[in-house]
Formats: sequence, structure tokens, C-alpha cells
Amino acid sequence: MTNAHEHRPELPALGEAELGLAEALAATRGWDDDDAEWDSADGDLTDDVVSVDGPDPEEDLTAGAQELAERHALRRVSGLRTELEDITEVEYRELRLEKVVLVGVWTEGTVTDADNSMAELALLAETAGSEVLEAVYQRRSKPDPATYIGRGKVDAIREIVQATGADTVILDGELAPSQLRNLEDRLGVKAVDRTALILDIFAQHAKSKEGQAQVELAQLSYMKQRLRGWGGNLSRQAGGRVASGAGIGGRGPGETKIETDRRRINTRIARLRRELKEMKGTRDTKRAERRRNHIPSVAIAGYTNAGKSSLLNRLTDAGVLIEDALFATLDPTTRRTTTGDGRVFTMTDTVGFVRHLPHQLVEAFRSTLEEVGDADLILHVVDGSHPDPEGQLAAVREVLADIDAGKVPELVVINKADAADPLVIGRLRSREPHSVVVSARTGEGIPELMEAIEKDLPRPGVVFEALLPYERGDLINRLHQEGEIAAMEHTADGTRISGRAHADLAGELAAYSV
Repeated sequence: MTNAHEHRPELPALGEAELGLAEALAATRGWDDDDAEWDSADGDLTDDVVSVDGPDPEEDLTAGAQELAERHALRRVSGLRTELEDITEVEYRELRLEKVVLVGVWTEGTVTDADNSMAELALLAETAGSEVLEAVYQRRSKPDPATYIGRGKVDAIREIVQATGADTVILDGELAPSQLRNLEDRLGVKAVDRTALILDIFAQHAKSKEGQAQVELAQLSYMKQRLRGWGGNLSRQAGGRVASGAGIGGRGPGETKIETDRRRINTRIARLRRELKEMKGTRDTKRAERRRNHIPSVAIAGYTNAGKSSLLNRLTDAGVLIEDALFATLDPTTRRTTTGDGRVFTMTDTVGFVRHLPHQLVEAFRSTLEEVGDADLILHVVDGSHPDPEGQLAAVREVLADIDAGKVPELVVINKADAADPLVIGRLRSREPHSVVVSARTGEGIPELMEAIEKDLPRPGVVFEALLPYERGDLINRLHQEGEIAAMEHTADGTRISGRAHADLAGELAAYSV
């Protein structure tokens, strides 16, 4: 192989001529290109050199896009091998997917309702990081009090578990502690109900301090009634030198381990409630500031994965996380925006709802859900491409009634019009007359939605007509932001303006009334 360095110009020898800086630089010009060519010939130069001073590819990413990249950086896979094809895979070690079998009990409704419920349970399981191997359900008048499913069905599921190699069984309902224990004893694998599955998803996706505290409170409330251990060891009493052996916190030789654990959980629950009460004070202060400034608020509520965050990004450029998954975002996001005539209002993205939402979550997230109850308008987002959009509407309204938000004015937003069946859209429009059809992904229907929001926002209650001097431009600016201007004319004496304003602003305008 010919050395690529042989064609380089020789530097003049020090003995022959005096070496100057200009001559040295001229003689070495082009050496970098030769090195790159030589490295490429030997196979050592594999990638182009990237300038250190170049633009950072993450600079233009929104906060939601960065959070989504972090979430996908450590993802679960179906298999876990010890042999690595490439040493770089060590940095991206992935968690193994749990192999699960889904089990449901169909007590009412149609076969389509049962299929939709099982399909939603499969999506929840996949969101939590599971691989669904099998899904079965049975028709019963009511769940079995001992095992939730019948004795014969337990044997059939045990055979499915052994044949598929599943390590977890997920049941579509909230089971009693005794039912979970009986199922685990007979199946030989872990049994998880729908409530624990949703709590696990919330624990994975909560990012803010308040959200993590709310999820932990819900988990502890759920676990407190389900404490159990191997061989009944939670029922053992402490004996012997318990006063000196158990340490601080032991109440004596008669206390069992389950009592100690339950007392510690209660202590943690009390601490979390105090912390959430302090955080609620901060949220109430911000809400009171908006009320003092007479800023209307719009809450975006709806079923999980209906497109609430996408709609918020489309309307306000919030840049929050967007992912095609259930409960992708839990922490509420509030952004300020304006109507077409300049009025300022806020939009808040709230946590998504689901059928049979665990009551522990409703209680833990009550302070967050109060944003919906105190709003001036609710944008009820429903997925028009879902197999059962009417069921989504009913499930969300059931939760809204639980948080005393049933009397708030509601505007139904039928989202995903680009993927929905036109017949389904027509059926929903006929059932919900006060509705707008949009597509948050393509922008279809967004102008019509903004017009509907402007009409439904509360109007100022005091009618005024004033002649404002030109030095009071601050009042005109406040009228644009907080009031409603019907007519405005610039005259020699000032600006003649009429419209509607709230009581505080109308009081300041009274001095210039005509």
C-alpha cells in the first residue's frame, strides 16, 4: 500500500535556509486533508467530524419532547439476553417485559362492551411494561366472592399460565385482599387487579413533586388493606426482650408485624397529606390571583389518550409531552392565551380519566382536579376514532360529578377527526349538539373551536360608555384584555369607547362615563 504521506512537500532544512513561520504554514497546507484520506484508506476514519461549536440538536426540543426522549431511553423488551452483540448495548440495558395473562368477568352489557374493556386492559398492561400473552373472560351474574372467577376457571387459567410461561395474571376489576391471596395460592404466580395496574402506571409517569406525592398517597391507601406476607409472618408477635430488641417504635410483646407495618404506613400517609396541603395552598394562591385579575379559566378534561395535551399544544404552543399511550401526562399544565378580540384566559390540561378510575386516585388527585371544578368552561375532549366514544363521555362525566364539576359549562370537543369514521362523528354531533369536531394533529376545526370558546367564556357584567383621555391608554389596554369592546372611536377630546367590563374596571371607568 502506498503511503499517502509521501507526496507531502518537504520543509526546508534549517541548515540550507532560514525557516520562517509563513513558509512553514504554506508547506503544511493540505496535510489535514491528506490525513483524512489516509485514515479512510486504512479504515480508521468511520464517521465525519462534527464541529464542537456546532448547534446542539436538543436546543430546539420542547420540554415535552425531551421528557418523551428520556422516557424512551430505558424501555422494556420482550427478551433479556446475557450475550451482547455489541459492547455499546451495555449502556442501553433494557428491562424485561412481564409476561401477563388478562382475565375479566363480564357481568352486564353486550359482548362488544366486554371486548372493549379487555382491549383497554391490554393497553393498560402494555403501558405499564408488560407483554400480553392471552386474554380470557367469562360471563357471570356476579364475581365469585372467593376467587373473583369460578373454581373451574381458576384451573383453566392455571393451565394457560403453565403453557405460556406467564409470570403475572391481571384481573379487570378491583379485587379484595382475600381474592388476590386465594388466586396467587392456586395459580402459583402474581395476581394484580386493575387498580394496582393503574397505580403502577401513575407511579411511572408522575414527574412533579406534587404528582409523585399524590401517587404515593394513593398507593399507600391501596396497600394498607392488602398487607400480607409469606407463611403468615405478619401475624407473628414479638417476644422476649422486645423492649430493648425492637427499638424505638415497638409497642410491646403483643404487637404483630402487620400492626407495625400498618402504623408506619399511616404515619407516612399523614405526612404526605400535610405536604399536599401545603402544595394546595400554593395552587390556591395562584388561582386567587387569576380570580382577582378576572382572568377566565378553561379546563381541558376527558378520557385518557383522547388528545388533551395535543390540543393544548395546538391552542397555546405549550410544548408538553405527547405520546400515544394511556396516562402519558399526569401533571397539570396551565398556559395563558388570548381570544380573537384580545381577551386573556388560561387553559389547563388535567389528568386523564378512565373507566372505573380507582377512588384512591380521585381522592389523592382531588386538589389537582379542583382546577376542573373551579373552571369557567370545560373542554370535554373525546376520541372520535375510539370504538366506544359514548362510553368515554359517560365515564368522564361520572368522575366530574364526583368532584362537584357537573354544573360547570361544558363544550364537547370531538378529536381525531382525521382518523374517525364520519358516521360516528355524525352520531356524536346529533347526541351532543354543543360540540365541535377538530383534529389536534392536522389543525382541522381549530378556528371553529376558538370561536366556540370565545362565545362560552363568561362575559363581563357591566355595560359602559366612556370618553377616555389619550393619556389613559392603560385603561384601554385593560379593556382589551379583561373587557369586551363594542365600539371605539378616536375624537379630538379622547377615545370614545363602549362595551362591557367587570365591576372593578367599570368603577374606574365611571369617572369618564358619558
